This record gives sequence, structure tokens and C-alpha cells, in this order.
Amino acid sequence: MRKVKVAALQFSCSKDVQENINKAEKMVKEEADNGANIILLPELFERQYFCQEKRYDYYNYALPLEKNPSVNRFKEVAKELGVVIPVSFYERDIDRLFNTVAMIDADGSVLGIYRKTHIPDDHFYQEKFYFTPGDSGFKVFDTRFGCIGVGICWDQWFPETVRCMAVQGAEMLLYPTAIGSEPILDVDSNSPWRRVMQGHAAANLMPVVAANRIGVETVEPCKENAGQSSSLDFYGCSFIADATGDIIASAKQEETILYGEFDLDALKEDRLSWGLFRDRRPETYVVMTKK
Repeated sequence: MRKVKVAALQFSCSKDVQENINKAEKMVKEEADNGANIILLPELFERQYFCQEKRYDYYNYALPLEKNPSVNRFKEVAKELGVVIPVSFYERDIDRLFNTVAMIDADGSVLGIYRKTHIPDDHFYQEKFYFTPGDSGFKVFDTRFGCIGVGICWDQWFPETVRCMAVQGAEMLLYPTAIGSEPILDVDSNSPWRRVMQGHAAANLMPVVAANRIGVETVEPCKENAGQSSSLDFYGCSFIADATGDIIASAKQEETILYGEFDLDALKEDRLSWGLFRDRRPETYVVMTKK
């Protein structure tokens, strides 16, 4: 029996980096006090969602792994509390900029990074202006509390992302997220966003955890953004789904913490006995790499 307790943070982000780090740290410590082993923070939580507008000066937000304040602080926190913390941050690699997660193990060491593969480009989700598509490949990390696969926000809509992590031995899937209103399209993405990840959980027989931000974030016109005025309403609704796809913990649009507990050894036996991975036919799937 290998029981682990996972937690997801949901909160609003201010324009002050240190304030956001402090808020996240306070919530992380509360989760650890409640027995959490693996703690998921939202996507790019250091700041408000700067990809809503295009500004060249925002490139300066990107920092190398070893210089990012959130990564460095949560290395200390992870070691102090004995917990695993994936940290989402804006990464600079010389002249390339990435949307990245650093996987911090329970001893405070960085096991590696994952760079967001699928980069969206939509009204006010203008990430292609800021991020190079990731070159890390889909990765899993063998942490103290299990083998973890991590995707970032838009990655969660692609089933190929999940299966690539699953066949590498992932035992749970984590998605730091920044998703909210669609100000141009007449669509509410909330329910489909949840359903697609519930399907990932059921199709791969492993838990899925998504941590989103909340709150209305506005852009005021200025010379640097060519007079843009806009807003996004981040709806929260973070959740934890079990290995059947059922949601076992769910948030509304509020600052909160979610918890879920799983026996990874029992889930491993389920994946074996159901036969889903036994009956895969990878040689017949090559059309996906050609279309």
C-alpha cells in the first residue's frame, strides 16, 4: 500500500510578485499541516496573467531556472515540509523563453523541468507572443511520493499529452492552469475543460489534478500595448478526479484548497488488470504523426 495525499491551491493573483509567493507559501504550509504530500500551484502564479496583452517589456519577466524567486523559495519550503511542489514559472534560456514547470522533490532538489508543448494563441490568451513551444518532450518525474506527469494548461486538451506520460510510468497527472472567460467567442469553456480531463483520468486509470486561478484581471490602455483595453474572468473550478474520472474534490470561484488521497499500488494493479495498456496497438497509431 502506497497512499499519497495530493492538494491543489486556487487563489487570485495580484501584480506584486512577492505578495503572490507569500500567499502561495502560506497555503502550501496549511496543506502540509493537513497531511498533503504533493501540492499543486496554479500556472504562472507569480503575476497576473500577462499574456492577456502584448508588451515587449514583459519579456524581462522571464528568468533562468536558478534565478527564479518562486523556484528558489519553494525549494526551501519543500525541503522544510518534506513535500513535492511543482512550480510554474516564466523561463529564460539564453534568447528563448518558455512556459515551464520545475519539479521540486521533497528534499528540495529540482528533479527537472517540463516546458509547455502546446502554446495557445487566442484573443487575450496571446501566449505565442511570449513562449517558444517546449522542447523538453513529455516527461514524468520519480518523486518521493510517486511518479508524476505534468502538463501545463492548454496541454490538458490533448489526449496525446496524457498517454505519452502514462506510457512512461506516470501514476498521477497534474495540470497547473490559467483559464477563464472567452471574451470574443460565445462559449463557456468551464464544463468542457473539466470533462476532457475527467476522460484523461478514466482512459489512463490514474488521478488528475487541476489548479486554476480566480478573479477578474484587467488591462488598461497604454502606449506599450497599443491602447488595448480588456479583461479576463478566471473562473477557478479547480478539481481532483479519481482514476475512474469521477470528481472527488471541486472548487467554485473562491480561494480554497482541495485534497485527494490515493493508494498508488492499488491503482497500479487496476491498470494491469483492466488491460488498457496491454491492448494498445502503437504500431497502428503512426497516422497521428503524419496528419
